[in-house]
Amino acid sequence: MSSAPSSDASSSAPLPFVKLFTDGACRGNPGPGGWGCILRHPASGSEKEISGGVTLTTNNQMELQAVISGLEALKSPSEVEVVTDSKYVAQGCEEWMAGWKRNGWRRKEGGAWKPVKNVEYWQKLDELLVKHRVRFTHVRGHMGHPENERCDVLAVAAALAVS
Repeated sequence: MSSAPSSDASSSAPLPFVKLFTDGACRGNPGPGGWGCILRHPASGSEKEISGGVTLTTNNQMELQAVISGLEALKSPSEVEVVTDSKYVAQGCEEWMAGWKRNGWRRKEGGAWKPVKNVEYWQKLDELLVKHRVRFTHVRGHMGHPENERCDVLAVAAALAVS
């Protein structure tokens, strides 16, 4: 799914294409966590790895932060394929976010309205999604996907660094 593009992302000029590989990790849930991502620009062959850690967080927050940090690192509107092993992130962006926004960042749980979990992460991600044309590709984690495995190494190392 593509996010609703902003005027920058919907111009007639072709956008640069970037592949963003992401992963998050947490030692305990909640506990010390880390995220890692790889930005790859296939046209130029350039690649950048970034990562970070948080002393007290959850795995879902780190999965979200990996995508946020990768999108924040882009200097101009781009066409982005986010490759993630997080169904939570992919489904949240593709299926759930529009409804959450329509409902004031709330969701139905047991017949009652509840605040969306990790709302500050989702709202930041929402701001970034409108700057780019983004689609999500879900891969199974820990199944030998080279970039996903590398992002996991980056995320685990970042989590260990803040432990």
